[in-house]
Amino acid sequence: PAGIANARGWTTNLKSALASAKQNKKFVMAQFTGSDWCPPCIMMQKAVFSKSSFTRLVPKKFILVKIDIPRSNKAMSLKNSKVMKNYNVTGVPTILLFGDDGKEFSRFGASQYPTVEGFIDKLSTELKKKEGN
Repeated sequence: PAGIANARGWTTNLKSALASAKQNKKFVMAQFTGSDWCPPCIMMQKAVFSKSSFTRLVPKKFILVKIDIPRSNKAMSLKNSKVMKNYNVTGVPTILLFGDDGKEFSRFGASQYPTVEGFIDKLSTELKKKEGN
């Protein structure tokens, strides 16, 4: 069923994702979103993050984390607002990329890259920049 495939691959705990990245020598991609009220967030979920071409490819290099601040879930919203503050994220949808050292190496507005191809190209560009350091 499609629903299962869409849920696969996204975790909601940034701390444990960063720990896991260290062990598995992976990067972390954190998506800050307002899943039920932010039009660009909803568009990105439909157009990019739920597509199998995204969920098949990106998890090979990245641990995917979704930090959601939905209006329909006050508790989740409150908890994740703190995470947003910790990382100085002021708007959604925002993407943060972390190395296996737990350090942020890139951040950008997700909706600037509204296609799977465009988004994956952006990730590749950021990885190349990081590896060039």
